[in-house]
Amino acid sequence: MGRRKKIVQECEALMDRPEHIRNIAIAAHVDHGKTTLTDNLLAGAGMISDETAGEQLAMDTEEDEQERGITIDAANVSMTHEYEGQNHLINLIDTPGHVDFGGDVTRAMRAVDGALVVVDAVEGAMPQTETVLRQALREGVKPTLFINKVDRLISELQEGPEEMQERLLAVIRDVNELIRGMTEEMDDIDEDWTVGVEDGTVGFGSALYKWGVSMPSMQRTGMDFGDIIDLERADKRQELHERTPLSDVVLDMVCEHFPNPIDAQPRRIPRIWRGDADSEIAGTMEMVDEDGEVVLMVTDIGIDPHAGEIAAGRVFSGTIEKGQELYVSGTAGKNRVQSVGIYMGGEREEVEHVPAGNIAAVTGLKDAIAGSTVSSVEMTPFESIEHISEPVITKSVEAQNMDDLPKLIETLQQVAKEDPTIQIEINEDTGEHLISGQGELHLEVIGQRIERNQGIPINTGEPIVVYREAPQEPSREVEGISPNRHNRFYISVEPLTEELVETLKMGEATMDMPELERREALQDAGLDKDTSQEVEHIYGTNIIIDDTKGIQHLNETMELVIEGFEEALEDGPLAAEPVQGSLIRLHDARLHEDAIHRGPAQVIPAVRRALHNALIDAEIRLLEPIQEVRIDVPNEHMGAASGEVQGRRGRVDDMYQEGDLMVVEGVAPVEEMIGFSSDIRSATEGRASWNTENAGFQVMADNLQPETIEEIRERKGMKLELPDAVDYF
Repeated sequence: MGRRKKIVQECEALMDRPEHIRNIAIAAHVDHGKTTLTDNLLAGAGMISDETAGEQLAMDTEEDEQERGITIDAANVSMTHEYEGQNHLINLIDTPGHVDFGGDVTRAMRAVDGALVVVDAVEGAMPQTETVLRQALREGVKPTLFINKVDRLISELQEGPEEMQERLLAVIRDVNELIRGMTEEMDDIDEDWTVGVEDGTVGFGSALYKWGVSMPSMQRTGMDFGDIIDLERADKRQELHERTPLSDVVLDMVCEHFPNPIDAQPRRIPRIWRGDADSEIAGTMEMVDEDGEVVLMVTDIGIDPHAGEIAAGRVFSGTIEKGQELYVSGTAGKNRVQSVGIYMGGEREEVEHVPAGNIAAVTGLKDAIAGSTVSSVEMTPFESIEHISEPVITKSVEAQNMDDLPKLIETLQQVAKEDPTIQIEINEDTGEHLISGQGELHLEVIGQRIERNQGIPINTGEPIVVYREAPQEPSREVEGISPNRHNRFYISVEPLTEELVETLKMGEATMDMPELERREALQDAGLDKDTSQEVEHIYGTNIIIDDTKGIQHLNETMELVIEGFEEALEDGPLAAEPVQGSLIRLHDARLHEDAIHRGPAQVIPAVRRALHNALIDAEIRLLEPIQEVRIDVPNEHMGAASGEVQGRRGRVDDMYQEGDLMVVEGVAPVEEMIGFSSDIRSATEGRASWNTENAGFQVMADNLQPETIEEIRERKGMKLELPDAVDYF
């Protein structure tokens, strides 16, 4: 029997024993060695050859991932590992580290119960380390730590045991500080989730040279850091690998310290699902009941050239098998399951069924998108997956040949289905389509894949930055009159605090929540009690308040009023960019008795115009997206590196020495960061390494506003002169 077939059989035998299952993700800052580490684990489980592990990058299955040397898509694999005489099934997701693909990390965290956070021993905890930890903890996923590239401390930096120990303890301290800060407010975590050498939740090693140690492994093998330094310095890395193989150390840690689905689901379900806690379905999910109703949370959509669309996700309850008819949240009718399987890296192996507690690959769910809840009965869907950053950069895409247009539109719709952090705007009239994503690389990869995988030659425009508009002051009460002059609306606008905007952005207060819970969340974020009781609607990061009293016909007109507000918020008055952070109050309304005179054509324009005028009165301003920048550079190039940030309207917040490098930290507008990579390379003779992290939006300087607004209006084909009331520039 082939080795692969045997592994699939071993996995199948363990699937319905949730106490022996571990669902884990490997997450880290870019280039800290996740995929190389995953290779080691696959070799340890006998899935790839030991010799090529670390170079094969088996989980980077796409051609562009191998070319660029980075992980772009999260990849799933199931393997088995024997620990303390018991075989365990480990479902692992290798996630990307580059900030542009952070959406994949967030979605992977929904499917797993444990996160193995990898940190480079030389670089230490980096900005993206903090982001992936936050993504894990927000989903109620327990972390452990693996400190990689320890060989560099020995061979490159020539550190002795004491210096090494100090450096490694500093990394553990930094990571624990992050964990402590993030778990403080989590009531559902009653145990201490910080990591420590003593209790075996920290491992050390070198993924490249395939050796690793932890406190339990040292006790088992009798090796200590002194032996490791001697063997590493004597270039006896193969002996080191044989005496203390990395895969055993990490997989033992996974089996010992990560919760199984039976431990994890009772804690995780209340965190990610807002349905009735006393219902039968809540019970079957918390008990990981394979005989209950089927509940699958889709975390990833992929395309297989033969099988079509594949939905991967976590089965929280019931057992998925071929032929089932399942509901997909937010869509009508049912989808029929065509096949179920498990992942073996890039390959999918079909199996008879996948029970609760596992990660499954399902075909036939044509209506599902990443984030859908799929179930055998209609139920409250899971909380939507909140992505930490939103799209900040846009490119236009058009087919070179008009004949390819229908295929391009279909492909773009598919892209949006597979990756919810991408926004697609299809303009059938002009044939120009806009793709918005997390950064230049994100859009570059999408464009390449359309050309390579779909064979559609495309032209892409220059990158365009995505802006927002936001009120700065409370407005006066503004009147909106309908075209037939029979309906009047009186509204005002005021800015929301940063804390409220953050709460709405993170989905901590939504219209889907029970009213009481929503009120509490808004009050906790600083909204006063009376206002929180009158919330009529939440749209993006904007709140609509109904302050009216007993107005006839308002109830049946309210839907149109909200539609008018949404339209106005979608395209702000300055440059038709989305509005954020506004609290809109409807104070009063005069409505015509006859329904025919207060239809959509009357109400929507009246509300839209009133809101735009109120926003203008509230001193609305353009906000631009900004990025945090960190540059590691040798001392002699520090001036050039900080000059690159400052020359881009950026500011340098901190400079400090770390090892033999200087670190420059600061922030800069996304628009100015386009083309940064080639400029910083030439300014520092290629000696700098850097990374950026999206850091939200900030008000653009007043002197730049008129020119930028004019440019955007021109690009969108709008009239260049601003609405009459905008006279403050």
